[in-house]
Amino acid sequence: MDWLEISGNWVLIPRRPIGMIHFLGGAFVATLPHLSYRRLLEFLAQQGYVIVATPFVNTFEHTNIAETVLWQFDRTRYILEDRYIAERNLPVFGLGHSMGCKLHLLIGSLYEVERSGNILISFNNFAAKDSIPLMGQMSQVMQQFAPQFGTMTPPEFTPTPDETNRMVRDRYEVPNNLLVKFSNDTLDQTRTLSGILDDRFPGRTEICKLKGNHMTPVAQDLKWDANPNFTPLDAFGSWFKQEVFREIEQLEQELLYWLRQSRESDESSDGFALK
Repeated sequence: MDWLEISGNWVLIPRRPIGMIHFLGGAFVATLPHLSYRRLLEFLAQQGYVIVATPFVNTFEHTNIAETVLWQFDRTRYILEDRYIAERNLPVFGLGHSMGCKLHLLIGSLYEVERSGNILISFNNFAAKDSIPLMGQMSQVMQQFAPQFGTMTPPEFTPTPDETNRMVRDRYEVPNNLLVKFSNDTLDQTRTLSGILDDRFPGRTEICKLKGNHMTPVAQDLKWDANPNFTPLDAFGSWFKQEVFREIEQLEQELLYWLRQSRESDESSDGFALK
């Protein structure tokens, strides 16, 4: 199974698709999602999910990014159904990491989309000055020059964190959500989001807490060839490899389980049963 570039997206197509996943990555690793998240996405493709990974460059206009990545996905989905896959009406799931979560939330709040559910990993909704260390320094410098040049407002993401939360609370239309939070993730804001989604869709939001950190989803297969004499460095390398594998494997299995449950629920509600 090889990656294809279709209409600006990176795509994996399994032989017998059972669903489609629209993937959006984190702000600083989203430009090459098929490389940054290769292990995770290829694992899901091996389980039968068509992967459409949309790259994007982070700007302050998150609403514009959401519109662009949705347009790219819709265009690619049309091409896939027209030329590559015989199956129609595959269940579509959104999968986001960090900033990618915010984009999926904006898509589900601003546009009418068909989604069987969204998986939101390590949701991040910080203000610009908290997301980018340099922005905090710029804000201080701008305030120093304010008397000479008048009031200067540092740039902020659109929508702002508060605006995003209100938008999700009032307009988000994807009731089936899995939120993934890692034990050692200081950037995660899943707790706030879970409260908002619980209020909007009582009893429909699942939270999965796993070992790991904010970068666990980008973990890759590590090749560590031990020295024949097996030095202390080799022992550390083997231990580190096992720990990284354990965390990403646990994430993969939890995502697979939730996706399977969601598909079964969809098929049961449509009057079908899995054999």
